[in-house]
Amino acid sequence: MASISARKPRDDPILSRRQIETLIADGRKIIIKNGKVLKVDAWLPYHPGGDKAILHIIGRDATIEANALHSADALQRMDKFQIGRIEGRWENFIPPIQGGKFKKLEEDTIEWPSLDTDDQSSSSAESLVDEDIFEESDEQRLRRRRTEATRSTSRATSATSLSSNEGIDQKRTDAGIASLDARTQKELDFDLAKYPPLDPTTQQNIVQKYHLLDERLHAEGLYQCNYTAYLIELIRYAFLFTLFLYFLHHGWYIPSAMSLGCFWHQLTFTAHDAGHMGITHSYHTDTIIGIIIADFLGGMSEGWWKRNHNVHHIITNSPEHDPDIEHMPFFAISHRFFSSLRSTYYDREMTYDPVARFMLQFQHYLYYPILTFARFNLYFLSWDYILRGLGPRKGPAAWHRWLELAGQLFFWTWFGYLTVYRSIPTGWDRFAFFMVCHMIPMVVHVQITLSHFAMSTSDLGPAESFPQRMLRTTMDVDCPEWLDFFHGGLQFQAVHHLFPRMPRHNLRRAQKLVIEFCEEVGIPYALLGFVEGNKEVIGRLGDVARQAKILAECQRVVSTQADMGMH
Repeated sequence: MASISARKPRDDPILSRRQIETLIADGRKIIIKNGKVLKVDAWLPYHPGGDKAILHIIGRDATIEANALHSADALQRMDKFQIGRIEGRWENFIPPIQGGKFKKLEEDTIEWPSLDTDDQSSSSAESLVDEDIFEESDEQRLRRRRTEATRSTSRATSATSLSSNEGIDQKRTDAGIASLDARTQKELDFDLAKYPPLDPTTQQNIVQKYHLLDERLHAEGLYQCNYTAYLIELIRYAFLFTLFLYFLHHGWYIPSAMSLGCFWHQLTFTAHDAGHMGITHSYHTDTIIGIIIADFLGGMSEGWWKRNHNVHHIITNSPEHDPDIEHMPFFAISHRFFSSLRSTYYDREMTYDPVARFMLQFQHYLYYPILTFARFNLYFLSWDYILRGLGPRKGPAAWHRWLELAGQLFFWTWFGYLTVYRSIPTGWDRFAFFMVCHMIPMVVHVQITLSHFAMSTSDLGPAESFPQRMLRTTMDVDCPEWLDFFHGGLQFQAVHHLFPRMPRHNLRRAQKLVIEFCEEVGIPYALLGFVEGNKEVIGRLGDVARQAKILAECQRVVSTQADMGMH
């Protein structure tokens, strides 16, 4: 790897699309950034944001994603992995983790730069298809992607529904497939009609306008943190924590629990800022801030959140890939979850089993009650991440695991032992305190899901630009400026998804420029009030619930008919 670090960019060869395909087919982790071909295999176990974030940009021009999510220092370090260059416009592959198909082309030869022979090859490279997809035009590729999308429900459902009595079970499955496929196609057609065309000229124009907007935001100082605003935040946090201690001391356990819950709710916003390096813009400094807030004071893993959240920012609202919308068997925001999709983040099948069939029919009624207890799931995910060592075990972020472990022990000492067990005398009061302080922060879970649950989950393919996908899958929430402290920047999710490292206290100013950008490039900008947004989410959940009921009824009727035919 030293030879790669020492090589100057101008010495690197120009690599063709087929040569890059061959590298990916060999299991190499290749991304494109600013016209440079980067082989990031060696960085995969070191990446502080997790390996899954990198795997979702393999074979893609990840210039925007890299710039949006990384500091200037990190971007410079990326160039050390350069092995070549490309000429002209790059047409994105579908990454292997998303089902992209690659063929190793032995006839292409090149004097490869120093590629480490000890890099691990991807096991999936051995099972690549034989068809050559490089001769497709943009229109043909889009048509193929649409066809694959409409057939995916049928394939997945068929694969997971067959049993020993295959004939009958297949009939039960087929009863609902036609309507589900039609629904998928309808949603695709709706997005294709509503949003700008996917041809290279249109999408490249959107990207160029986005870069100009980003330069303007930098020029106007909107990437500079407003530390006065954070001073006000600290005063608010101190006030809420003081109320928690005061009420606890006087035995007013419910008011104490409510104060602690509000304290956790507000802390979430600053932990989110730190995770995006939006406070000091220093990776290590902001990481320490985030761990202190999330782990030591809130009992949540900052590292788990980064690994999860980075994937969410790259492949937003994809049922198969975005962990932020994968909540089976409790919620499904798309009928595609009826197909028992496989989550590439969790590496498991999200089974549409009897529990899911029952729960999803009532999900619009259960939305708020379930979110009330969502914090308990975050505890589990945090400990799972830390104990299994899912974060980097090498490199600059390796020590974070041990700091987070210390933070978790500290949290459960001051909260679980000293507060709940030692400071509250009776079992009933302990239970009431524990439940109330965990129910109050449910508001933040509503705020997080609000911006995505009602938005598109369609996959328009690799031709869609980053800015268009973010605006197509994300909604902003309109609120008066004096209420910004309550939403903590989460009301500007569309703006935040376009510019993740921008400090949240500047997002309101940036919103006006983003609206101008949307009008210029013809992308609809989704903006609803808090109440209207909640209605949209409940409406989406209710719509999917009705589809679940229809599918269940179809399967019941076919099952009854099949059973009658056997007697």
